[in-house]
Amino acid sequence: MSEPIEVTRHDGWAVIRIAREAKRNSMNRETRKALRDAFEALRGEARAIVLTGTGVAFCAGLDLKERESERLAGLPDTAGEEWIALNLAIREHPAVFLAAVNGLALGGGATLINVCDLAIASTAASIGCPEMGFSMYPGMAGPTSQLTLTRKRAAWLVLTTNRIDGATAERWGMVNEVVAPEALLQRAEAVAAQVAAFDPVALAEAKKALDQVPANITGWREAMDYGQTVNATIRSQTNATREGLARFAAGKRNPGQGV
Repeated sequence: MSEPIEVTRHDGWAVIRIAREAKRNSMNRETRKALRDAFEALRGEARAIVLTGTGVAFCAGLDLKERESERLAGLPDTAGEEWIALNLAIREHPAVFLAAVNGLALGGGATLINVCDLAIASTAASIGCPEMGFSMYPGMAGPTSQLTLTRKRAAWLVLTTNRIDGATAERWGMVNEVVAPEALLQRAEAVAAQVAAFDPVALAEAKKALDQVPANITGWREAMDYGQTVNATIRSQTNATREGLARFAAGKRNPGQGV
């Protein structure tokens, strides 16, 4: 039996590919566990992780057929709790996660885009929340979209079941860039390699900070004071700041630094 995911390691970064093409990369119990295990195995090793799919789909959400068959068999329904734990594992992981949205992203697929720190979509991407068609609120894609999009845009996904393409997702701020299908993985890997050149402590603390402002800190003074504490925390754990400033003062470029 083939593995539900494929992990490719590089120097400081990795690619995780969901490999359930026949099931549109939906999340069954085995895949959820394999992803959690992969995240943990890459902790402290990968500073950036690209998450992508196989074939025409990025991720079609939870495997509802498996969930229903387990319900009929009288098994406890733990899929929702496991799915929450998987998405929180991305948010709490020190690595920067980048979704490379190669195609269909429905329900839980949209959730994965939302919880990843960065996202690049193919022009072939198709993103949506089909749950209202089952008389359901999208329990995780809904709130994560509401946390990251304006109300009207989140409402479009939640209330209509209509899908948006990659260009619309970029315009809405759901993804950072949209590229041709053949350029997707190359572009995602280039960004991952760039991010992986940075100090791991600085990346982890900056990732935490992105969840604090403005979610928990909204005042200008409070936010700027918080920014100073973040940098103090980084300086207390690594010499990378001092070394980076010294390279800059010497007229040298720092690793990974953009133009």
